[in-house]
Parts: sequence; C-alpha cells; structure tokens
Amino acid sequence: MKKRIVALAVALALTGCGSSETDKPAPTPPSPRGGGVTGQLTVLAAASLTESFNQIGKNFEAANPGAKVTFSYGGSSGLATQITSGAPADVFASASPATMKTVTDAGDGAATPVTFVKNQLVIATAKGNPKGITSLAALARPDFKVALCAEQVPCGAAAKKALAAAGVKVTPVTQEQDVKAALAKVKLGEVDAALVYRTDAKAAAADVDGVEFPESAKAINDYPIVALKNAANPAAAAVFVAYVQSEPAQKVLADAGFQKP
Repeated sequence: MKKRIVALAVALALTGCGSSETDKPAPTPPSPRGGGVTGQLTVLAAASLTESFNQIGKNFEAANPGAKVTFSYGGSSGLATQITSGAPADVFASASPATMKTVTDAGDGAATPVTFVKNQLVIATAKGNPKGITSLAALARPDFKVALCAEQVPCGAAAKKALAAAGVKVTPVTQEQDVKAALAKVKLGEVDAALVYRTDAKAAAADVDGVEFPESAKAINDYPIVALKNAANPAAAAVFVAYVQSEPAQKVLADAGFQKP
C-alpha cells in the first residue's frame, strides 16, 4: 500500500511539472481594437481628416482606457516640415504619398507607411449652387472667383492634376495652405467656388454644395499613415495606426465619404 501511495504522489508531482510556465499561453499583444495601451498620444493629420479623426480618437480612447489622443491638423506639407524639423509627434497621417515621402526620406518613420483611405475632389459652391456651376470649365470664367489650395499642399496638387486633365486654366483669387481654409472662403461668400475634397464638402453640407466632375477620377489622393521614429509613446502609436485600419475606424471614414484604399 505504501508503494502505491508513493507512486501516486510521484505521478501527481510530475503532473504539476507538466503545467509549468512553459505551458502558459504567451502574453496577448495589444489589439488594434484597444485595451492594451495608455498614455498621451500626439497625432499630426491632414486637415481633411479633422471630423473623421476626431471621432476615431474618441472611439480609440473609449477602447483604451487611460489613453489620451491629441490631434494637430493642417496642410500635409506643413506638417511634414514640422516633423522633419523635430516637432514632437507619435503618428503622421498625410493626404498624399509625396508629403509622406518627405518624412520617410528624412528617416523619421518607424515603419513602412500604410495607405488607409483615398479621397477625391469636388467643386464646392454656395448652398444651392446659385451660379449654376456644373463643370471645371466654368471655373475658368473671368467673372467667377475661385479658391484653390496651394500647389505644395496635396489638395492643390490634386487640383492642378484635375485641371490639366480637363484642359482648363483657372486663375484663383486665393491659394490656401489647407483644404479647410479653401472651403472657408466659399462658406464666407468670398469666392464662388473652390476645389476641395468630397469629404470636406460633405462635412459642410449645411453651408455648401459639392459638385462632382469626371476629371476628379484622374486626381485621387492616397492617404498614408505611419508611426514616427521618435514617438514618445511608440506602443500607443503602433496600436493607433492599426486601429485606423480596423473595421470600426474604416466605417467612420467611409461614412465621411472616404474611399477604401
């Protein structure tokens, strides 16, 4: 009987060894849906992402208790210059690959940028389109005041490409540093029309109309996003980039009028 008890004790001891640390599941990495990161996160993003990213930021914070996202919006070219000049930031979301390249060429990206949405231009007019603008050609009329984004800004580069595709020459009365500023000129009645992103016209639908035009298909902008090399919160930066590509965030962007990458 004693031999049996000893044998059973040995078996139980061996069973206990079998459930050692090596058999425990590996720690689960932070999910893009949240729950894994905390702390402050600074995101520099193209002005056209304002409404969408504000909502995505709230959703991200709800999914990651203890995380706080601060956004700084502006023209992508200006934001890229800030980053390469050493401005503190964790994530950069640009409205064009060209402005993102400024950052990655300087070695400031922590990974390969990922395109997360696309965007397309429309003609923004006053509500009700009182001047009856239906095409890019109409913007060449000398009696129409038109606002464009500056050429170094992604919306300006896209406008230049679309106008070239249509064979239309427009002399703007103003060239703005980001798309929101160009749209504001229409809302304030300072110009008759502006070339802006579809998403911006949709966000301001109470004040403006967005007139579609076929040449915009030749000037669609890709939007890349990247975690930055000198991020103060690299874990949160990586999770935020993943979250922007997740289904909940993509729905917010699609509802705003952005296209799938």
